[in-house]
Amino acid sequence: MTFKTRFAPSPTGELHLGHAYSALFGFDLASINSGIFHLRIEDLDQSRSTKAFEKAIYEDLSWLDIKWNENIIRQSERSTLYNDKLKTLWDLGLLYECSCSRRDILNAISAPHGNKPRYGPDGSIYPGTCKKNITKSRFPTKRNGALRLDMKKAWNYIDRDFLTFFEAEKILKGTSKTQIVTRAEAVNNIGDVVLSRPGSEASYHLSVVIDDAELGINNIVRGEDLFDATKIHTILYFLFNFSNPTYYHHKLITDSNGKRLAKRDKSRSISSLRKAGHTPKSIRSKLGI
Repeated sequence: MTFKTRFAPSPTGELHLGHAYSALFGFDLASINSGIFHLRIEDLDQSRSTKAFEKAIYEDLSWLDIKWNENIIRQSERSTLYNDKLKTLWDLGLLYECSCSRRDILNAISAPHGNKPRYGPDGSIYPGTCKKNITKSRFPTKRNGALRLDMKKAWNYIDRDFLTFFEAEKILKGTSKTQIVTRAEAVNNIGDVVLSRPGSEASYHLSVVIDDAELGINNIVRGEDLFDATKIHTILYFLFNFSNPTYYHHKLITDSNGKRLAKRDKSRSISSLRKAGHTPKSIRSKLGI
């Protein structure tokens, strides 16, 4: 089987050292394994994505001597595919519409009913407000609210005590550790995650699973901050009958205060470092790669 991985930046700002680490990490893995390195542009957030930032991504990666497969995927061009997959889950009875705003959810989980607010990998665990009003209806092609995965129904469909995914332990030796997602964890600690938001056919969780599966990505490289999100993705892989990949959740690059880098930190951007006289070799040295 050909080793396939990818780098999937959002064109909402300049790439920084953290992006460089993830891109170089994945590119090196593909090279070591005689594999294929894909580039995907995650531009679903059309209010913040720009062509200028997308162009800068290509320039930064090229300067880092990273080469990618010519077939660049843009999520903004894939709404029909995402919608078809949403309909598949809807027809299975696993989705429901949710009209709650962020404020509605915050008020619901903060109400004085004796229970402490609970948080999972997707933020606040949804209290199920809109589930009380579920009625059987046709798939909503036009909607003002979100579509949520009914986790209890989803797990009844899965009909297993747990699901597994593989986390690579020793990158060059090909060994991996089995990670487990249990029914109780999914229902109680993850909850009914959003798979489609108003104004967009797909949430992050839905889009990345569909895109990676369609490209045949069998090794996913991303930051350790997304480890818990992988549990959500493992559930979706099973529901869609996709082959589960191996994951490499790498360390995060932080500033001198231990804070994760952000796109607003211009001094750590690849373009700024390039203008300051850094070379691809010095960037690798700076990142310990």
